[in-house]
Amino acid sequence: MALRRQIAGFFWFVKTKMEDGGFWPSSARICVFSRPSPSIKTRSDVRRILLIFIRNPRLGQVKTRLARTVGDTEALRIYHLLLHKTRTAALDANVERWLLYSDFADPNDEWPEPDFQKMVQQPGDLGERMEQAFRAAFQAGAEQGVIIGSDCPDLTGAILEDAFMALNATDFVLGPVPDGGYYLLGMRTLEPALFRDIAWSTSTVRHTTLERIAAAGKNCTLLPLLTDIDTEEDWTGWMSKEVDL
Repeated sequence: MALRRQIAGFFWFVKTKMEDGGFWPSSARICVFSRPSPSIKTRSDVRRILLIFIRNPRLGQVKTRLARTVGDTEALRIYHLLLHKTRTAALDANVERWLLYSDFADPNDEWPEPDFQKMVQQPGDLGERMEQAFRAAFQAGAEQGVIIGSDCPDLTGAILEDAFMALNATDFVLGPVPDGGYYLLGMRTLEPALFRDIAWSTSTVRHTTLERIAAAGKNCTLLPLLTDIDTEEDWTGWMSKEVDL
C-alpha cells in the first residue's frame, strides 16, 4: 500500500512539474522507472556497490535544521530511526555495501561487519566526497554504483534493487525528492561533471544534475518520488502519512 501511494504521488508530481516546466530539462532523455528487460549480464555476474553516506550519530552533530525546532536530543533520536530504516533497506538488497562515515568508522555500532565495509568519507564538500566515493568503487571493480544518504525513511530494499536493475538499461538512475534534490544517484561509469560546481542543498540540484547528464549525451531512469527528512515539517508530514496507512 505504501509503495502504491508513493508511485501514485510520483506520477502526479511528474505531471504537475512537466506542465510548469520545472521537473527536468527539456533536453534530458528521461525514463520513468519500469522493470527493464534483463540485460546480457545477470545481477549475479555484475559487481554492484551501494555507497551509503551517514553522519556519526552524536548529539548536536546531526539533523541540524531539524534540531533548530525540535532540539538536539529529539533530532538525534529521529536520526537513529532514519539510520535504522536505511540499514534495513540496504540489508534487503543483494549488493555489496560500503558504509562511509562523516568522521570515523565505528567498529562497535549497529552496522554489522562483514555486511558493511566501513570507511570514512574523503574531505571536501558533498560533491567532492561523492565523486571520490564513486571513483573508489569503480577503481575497485564496480560495474554499477549507487549512492544514498540516510535521510529517506521510505527507501526500501526493493527500490534499491530497482535502481541497480535500471542501470542494466540506462546510463544513470536518480531518485527525486520534492525539494529539488535526490535521495539516490546511480551510474555505470564515473561522470565527474555531476559533482562539480553544484549548488548543494538548493532546489536546483536535480535540475542541474539532469542537465549535465543530457549534455554528456547520456540517459537516466527516474525512480519514484520519496520524502527526505530535513526539517520538522518534513518529519511531521511523514509521520502523519504513516498514521494514515
